Amino acid sequence: MRLFLLSIFTISSLMALETSDKLFECTEIFKARKSELLVELERIDEQRQALSALKIATEELLRKKEIKVSQDEAIVSKKLDDITKKENNIKTMLEKNEAILKKNQEIKMDKIAQTFAKMKAASAANILSDMDETEASSILSSLKPKTVGKILSKMDAKKASSLTLLLAK
Repeated sequence: MRLFLLSIFTISSLMALETSDKLFECTEIFKARKSELLVELERIDEQRQALSALKIATEELLRKKEIKVSQDEAIVSKKLDDITKKENNIKTMLEKNEAILKKNQEIKMDKIAQTFAKMKAASAANILSDMDETEASSILSSLKPKTVGKILSKMDAKKASSLTLLLAK
């Protein structure tokens, strides 16, 4: 029985040695793998830091661009307001100028009408016959109907009829 116990003890010792060798091998493999993982972790951390720096730089650039766009929009808005004000001023001045021009034309037509009203009918008829029909009709329209009748009666019949048609419009 001793022998049996001794043989079991020897076998178990051999098995323990073999198991301890295997454990040592596994430990060495795990240590090698651990160092590989640490290197990989360090590389990932460096990439994360680089990505973080890139993100911060991108956000800063975006913020600066947004500020620049806001400033440009403000400048464009101010210029648009200035242009609108100038356009309104020009429209106002144009309306005033048109009113003054119309008033001057009325004054001028009144003077021309007074001149033709003071003329003899035959002289006025000769002058109006030589004028453009639209201008002659505008002069005649500013005269009193009695004066127009006298002038038209002294004109050539064709010219008088065409001026009468223009006056009727």
